[in-house]
Amino acid sequence: MFEKIFDNLKDGLIVFDKENKVSLINKSAKEILGVKEKILGKSIEEFSNFPKIQNLFFLLGKEIKEVFRKEIELGEGLVLEVTSIPIFEEGKKIASVVVLHDITREKTIERLKSEFVSVSAHQLRTPLASIKWSLETLLRGGKLNEYQQTIVKKAFSSAERMLTIVNDLLNVVKIEEGRYVYRKTPINFEDLVKSKIEFFEEKIKEKQIQFEFRILSKKLPKVKVDPEKIGLVIENLLDNAIRYNLIGGTITISLDLKDNEIEFSIKDSGIGIPENEKSNIFQKFFRASNAIKKEPEGSGLGLFVAKNIVEAHGGKIWFESEEGRGTTFYFTIPIK
Repeated sequence: MFEKIFDNLKDGLIVFDKENKVSLINKSAKEILGVKEKILGKSIEEFSNFPKIQNLFFLLGKEIKEVFRKEIELGEGLVLEVTSIPIFEEGKKIASVVVLHDITREKTIERLKSEFVSVSAHQLRTPLASIKWSLETLLRGGKLNEYQQTIVKKAFSSAERMLTIVNDLLNVVKIEEGRYVYRKTPINFEDLVKSKIEFFEEKIKEKQIQFEFRILSKKLPKVKVDPEKIGLVIENLLDNAIRYNLIGGTITISLDLKDNEIEFSIKDSGIGIPENEKSNIFQKFFRASNAIKKEPEGSGLGLFVAKNIVEAHGGKIWFESEEGRGTTFYFTIPIK
């Protein structure tokens, strides 16, 4: 009975003995790996002699290290999710079980979806940019009455939001495809933050927010970052702090030097994040329920992009929040 169950499992299963030789292999594993010759009794090192399954050997190594859901590509576009589990008895490793899960179809769908999003976003960006420019020209012309100005301002704001969503979608596609290029250069971090604050000055005044910018260290050293990408992180956090704040609320941005890292923090007195939703806050397309009620429009992509940018710079991002009592976001950037 065990042999029938083992052989008919959809996922591929390979069992290696304590000498790292194949002691059991089911039908699915043979089909996935395209192995027709006898493989029982062969060591993991001998896998390197099979062109199609060399990558499996390179992933597991001679000792068959423990692996959890690592993706590898084999020939002809085959993508596997590999998990390796060591089996111990009285503290000694007696076997290893390797699970091969075929995710080729999921990856193909994911790629097609990314291609569709990328093409659609590119097609939308050009006309939206043109609409935004046209509306901005009308506003600067100064020949509109008060009613017309109100309508054009709303249209301009909508075009601006749509462009932000389109750019966020393109950034997500680039991140997922590994094409999000970083061009790092030494900069004065304080100057970068000040430039982003200036960009939001009008929105801060409109909402009557009491704003404070604090530098807690006497002298911040220059740091090597991609100014455009890190600027995007600051913009996103500052926009959220304004958007989800109360009229007459407070925002405090602080810069500090801690353990060879520059620490950026932004504290607001806004709506906060519900406790049961905190674990999802950096997920793609996620928006907290109270945020949706306050601001129905939004993509839920900003924090996902921000997290990827910060981590690509070797830093980390986190937050502290209490619903109804505000949120503080932090991120760090290593100096070296």
